[in-house]
Amino acid sequence: MANLSNNKKTILLIILLLVIDQVVKIWVKTTMYIGQEHVVFHDWFFIRFIENPGAAFGAQLGGEYGKLILSLFRIAAVSVLGWYLHRLIKRKAPTGVIVGFSLILAGALGNIIDSAFYGLIFSQPAPPEVATLFPEGGGYGTFLHGEVVDMLYFPLFSGHYPEWFPWIGGHPFTFFSPIFNIADSYITIGVIYMLLFQRKFFK
Repeated sequence: MANLSNNKKTILLIILLLVIDQVVKIWVKTTMYIGQEHVVFHDWFFIRFIENPGAAFGAQLGGEYGKLILSLFRIAAVSVLGWYLHRLIKRKAPTGVIVGFSLILAGALGNIIDSAFYGLIFSQPAPPEVATLFPEGGGYGTFLHGEVVDMLYFPLFSGHYPEWFPWIGGHPFTFFSPIFNIADSYITIGVIYMLLFQRKFFK
């Protein structure tokens, strides 16, 4: 590794992150049915399989065109980010900055792979059947119309909003309720790390 260029080290890091993300997603998709749940730690960490047709943390854009627009936007954003990361490496940016942007890029790429290819290579049976990889007759969707696999669920605590809260007073809540995946985690960790520890670089 010591003899590798920074470019190659960065590519290897991104590939490693992508492999971890995709192995977990494929395992979930081929061994669990949609809505199935496994308890990992007591009542605050679950593997709960859902599919997300939209953006990160379950956000969605409506309709077939919304999905296509989102996929194309992701591809454009990843292209720009990849170009910028290459420039940072050429400028010999600090290692922390390179790692932070690599995390963000790997996360974005991980979800693009789902959107672009999962509809082509997976079946989508009704529960309790699990999906098949490379099914006869093709997958459940077309290029750029696959659904993103989410599975990480951390309902750390729950309660009710105070009665004096406008509109939602007295309603129940759960923190943290969104279900997400490892690629989403890469993006979140990368952004938080950059904001907390690499602000000087952007000045």
